[in-house]
Amino acid sequence: MAGASRQKQKLLVMERLFMERTDEAHAITGNELIRILGDMGIKAERKTIYDDIATLCDVGLDIQTTKSGHSNAYYLDNRLFSDEELKVLADCVAGSRFLTIKRSNEFIKKLQTLTSEQKAPMLRRSVHIDSRTKSPNEASYKAVSAAQEAIFSDRQIEFLLSEAGAERRKQGKLTLASPYFVVLEGDYYYIICLTADREVARLRADRMTEAAVSREKRVALSEDEELRMRKLKSPSGTEEQLRLCFDKEILGEVYDRFGDKITVRENLDGSFSADVTAQLSNVFWGWLFAFGEKIRVIAPEYVSEIAGEKIEKLRELYKQ
Repeated sequence: MAGASRQKQKLLVMERLFMERTDEAHAITGNELIRILGDMGIKAERKTIYDDIATLCDVGLDIQTTKSGHSNAYYLDNRLFSDEELKVLADCVAGSRFLTIKRSNEFIKKLQTLTSEQKAPMLRRSVHIDSRTKSPNEASYKAVSAAQEAIFSDRQIEFLLSEAGAERRKQGKLTLASPYFVVLEGDYYYIICLTADREVARLRADRMTEAAVSREKRVALSEDEELRMRKLKSPSGTEEQLRLCFDKEILGEVYDRFGDKITVRENLDGSFSADVTAQLSNVFWGWLFAFGEKIRVIAPEYVSEIAGEKIEKLRELYKQ
């Protein structure tokens, strides 16, 4: 009976073999398949192997035929994710600040199962971002998961909100809130919610511990609360239309920031200018000031004044 049971598993085993052991540079012949299956206690013959490969192709596997010497060899070609897509996903996981090292490694191991065992090690190339500290715990990950589940099921969430003190971060009391938005900004997740005392709040997810979905229904928002909450999705309010003037050497950085569909004009003095849409958040100011004198806001005038005020405050701070 055991042998018969193994025979029923043959197609599933073959699918896994093609997933794990083959790619365009590593094909296996029919005889190799027969030998591998035999080692696993599954009887196979040349004719049935070819029929089985055809069956796997019929159900959607992209198994291609190539040559290995004088014999036909087979490999799985197109997969759910391409090599480039998997590398991007692995880099994002490795560089994510809100994930712990343990959780990042677990995610990358799962991504490795989506390619061949020969290519899997490349996903552990880990993009190192020296200035980026990984989260020491999974509070952020769990809070985001709980908030998204609560929003979907129209429930409140309960959590402990930690407070940053001079010595160390202290745990606050158990808090109940109605979440409405989850926002990813920079390196942090934020939960936009209505607290028990009807305060519209923007809470950093990594400061919310022991987060769980409550049995309580979410509190309905008033029109004013809904308006304030939508503004908190982007802390600086609505988007602004800006005109930037910048040096040619950072043209690529401007395209990277605002996309290649913006219209860039060359000025008479050799500089460039472009009209862009930007949120006047700390993330934007940090990006702008990082280039020093190589870029400036020239319109609208009030935004240029804001930039000047921020620089002046920093200058006064360091004068002290």
